Amino acid sequence: MLFVVLFYYCSTTTPALVCSETFYAFLNKHCPVVAERFSPTPWCWGGRLQTLVCALLKSRPPVTYRNELIRTVDGGQISLDWVDNQTSVNYRESSTRPTVLILPGLTGNSQQSYVLHAIRQATSRGYRCVVFNNRGVAGEELLTPVTYCAANTSDLECVVHHVKALYPQAPVLGAGVSMGGMILLNYLARKRSESGMVAGFTISVPWDAMKSSDSMEEPLNWLLFNKHLTNGLCHAVRRHRKVLEKVVDIDHVLKARSIREFDERFTTLLFGYKSCVEYYRDASPAKKLPNTTVPILCLNAADDPFSPQNAFPLTIVQALPNVALLITTHGGHIAFLQGLFPRGESYMERLFGQFTEAVFEHSVDLNKACCINKELIS
Repeated sequence: MLFVVLFYYCSTTTPALVCSETFYAFLNKHCPVVAERFSPTPWCWGGRLQTLVCALLKSRPPVTYRNELIRTVDGGQISLDWVDNQTSVNYRESSTRPTVLILPGLTGNSQQSYVLHAIRQATSRGYRCVVFNNRGVAGEELLTPVTYCAANTSDLECVVHHVKALYPQAPVLGAGVSMGGMILLNYLARKRSESGMVAGFTISVPWDAMKSSDSMEEPLNWLLFNKHLTNGLCHAVRRHRKVLEKVVDIDHVLKARSIREFDERFTTLLFGYKSCVEYYRDASPAKKLPNTTVPILCLNAADDPFSPQNAFPLTIVQALPNVALLITTHGGHIAFLQGLFPRGESYMERLFGQFTEAVFEHSVDLNKACCINKELIS
């Protein structure tokens, strides 16, 4: 017991916040959790255990969705899950109710525990939520032989246009988790001041896809995580076999033993890349950050097996007025567990809730802190 207590206090540190002085001041004032000491669950030693425990034990708050299928220009369809929050006390008018657009991870959808917790944080503050499910992962059929990848932002652009058309006066915050964060950052970099969003928030983003792949192929990481995710990707391909076999060798794809092999046999072919190296280079968001224009807060853990610390874009972020990178010593991948029984609200949920409120309730101060012209993101 003494060892556990000592380990607990030795592991309790204040996260490192990398950003401009003005953004730093804004976050300390409106997101006080960034200045608090992060105390990980004492019996979760290391990022791997944090990641596994979170996936197995995290609670799942009840959420009732309104599903909507929208069509894409290529004839495909995207499944959106809405929480309209019509009982919002703070924003009774639907037309101006702020909207949080959530992008799940690699094989995730609106049923993931981290999505459900994020929705509870946002709706309790009076905001509307919509989950952007990547093609083919939320139970809907693929109408065309096109899925998704970390580098392709056309589907996200379609979703943003749809949301803004429905509620042109409502500000939109994009929140991306893991690969969803990669898509979000790549989108914000590509669209710049025409993104249709007022801010971005990411959790556990793999900043360099090649370094992430190398880390995930370490023997223990492959056994604990890579194999499971690859099976999930192959399951989705198997489910949509009839439409996808028109463009790829399905049997060859289903023999993939890692995410990299899956990407080599499926993703690169589907999206026209010459090699997996070319795809991973295009998918990596780190070097694209200077092209972004809206305020962005990114949360990463130094012991994340999916996103190795040596890929964190510290130098790039330090030179930008609008991007903040918050790094905890521990936390794993999409975990950041606290307390002896870490089933409920965790550090990442608290941070998400506080930042979302700061964005929507203190937008003028935020834009000043990040040197952003409000007209650019309206």
